[in-house]
Amino acid sequence: MNHRIVSREEWLAARKQLMLKEKEFTHARESLSRERRELPWVRVDKPYVFQGAEGAVTLSELFQGRSQLVVYHFMFAPEWETACKSCSFWADSFNGIVPHLAQRDVSFVAISRAPFAKLQEFERRMGWSFRWVSSGGTDFNFDYFVSFTPEELAAQRSTYNYGPNGLSKSDLPGISAFYKDERGDVFHTYSCYARGIDMMNTAYQYLDLTPKGRDEQALPYPMAWVKLHDEYR
Repeated sequence: MNHRIVSREEWLAARKQLMLKEKEFTHARESLSRERRELPWVRVDKPYVFQGAEGAVTLSELFQGRSQLVVYHFMFAPEWETACKSCSFWADSFNGIVPHLAQRDVSFVAISRAPFAKLQEFERRMGWSFRWVSSGGTDFNFDYFVSFTPEELAAQRSTYNYGPNGLSKSDLPGISAFYKDERGDVFHTYSCYARGIDMMNTAYQYLDLTPKGRDEQALPYPMAWVKLHDEYR
C-alpha cells in the first residue's frame, strides 16, 4: 500500500476531523432507528408451524415467553446439501448474542426451508447452538419475500428487497422482527434484506476499521473470498 505518512500530531488532527463525521453518522443512525421503531405494524394471522428440536412449534412459541422476536432468514433450500456460505458467515456471530438479546426481552431464531434434520446436521458441523427451525411446508419464507417459487423465477416476477428481483436463486437472506402483545397477538414490525443486513455482520464491521477494509474490489463479486469457517486453509 502506498499511503501518506505523517507525524503523530498531524494524524491526531486528521483523526479528530474524521471523528466529527463519525459522530454525525452515529446521531443520524440513532434517528433512523427511532423512525424504524415508529413504523406501523401488521398483524400476523396465518398459523405458521415450524419444525425444531422440540418437534412442531408455532411462531408464537418461538418468542419463548418474551415479547419480541428477531428472525434471521437463513438461505438453505430443501434440495441443497449445505447452507449458504454467506449466511453462515453472518451466523458465525449468532451464538454469543442470544443471551444478551434475552436480557432485553428479545428471542432470536434462524429459519430455513430445508428439513430440520439437515439443519441439525449442518449446525453440528459448524458448532452453532442458536435456535434454528425449518419452515418447510409452510408459506412463511414466501410471505416474507425470502423464497420464490419456480414459476416466479421462470417469469422473473419475484420481489426481493421491496422491488423486482432479477436473481435466479430460490432463497435469499433477510432479517425480520416481530412483537407479541399481552393477549398473545403477533405483529410483524420490520424486515430488511440485501445490504440492509450488512451491519449485522460482525466480521465486516471489524474489517471496515482496517487499512485495507473489506479488500473486495478486485474479486469477481464482493464475497467471493468467503468460505464455511471449517474450509479455510
